[in-house]
Amino acid sequence: MSEKIYTKQAPEPLGPYSQAIATDKMVFMSGQLGLKDGKLAPDLAGQTKQAIMNLQSVLKEAGLTLENIVKTNCFLTNLDDFNEFNQVYAEYFGDIAPARSAVQVGKLPAGGIVEIEAIAVR
Repeated sequence: MSEKIYTKQAPEPLGPYSQAIATDKMVFMSGQLGLKDGKLAPDLAGQTKQAIMNLQSVLKEAGLTLENIVKTNCFLTNLDDFNEFNQVYAEYFGDIAPARSAVQVGKLPAGGIVEIEAIAVR
């Protein structure tokens, strides 16, 4: 069995998908952009922080925290931003250190420059 996870504390999905799907042991979170109230943060650091805060909101709805995350997939529109992204990412995940992929993509929805998706365990 699986259940949809939804919170108004994170942006509405921009398409026909769920913010997250939970099973008995895992939560699969859709990618989060640095959106708040329909607006993107103005820079990479701000978008990274907001994307992570959006993930936190979805996790909270599922009764979890960032510490439950075991894998993230990170998408950047410019891999030259990798070091700056890592600095912000480490503020939230430094001690947790989930497995991670980070790749450059041509374009992200809503004009975003970073998107983060995650898998968490219960």
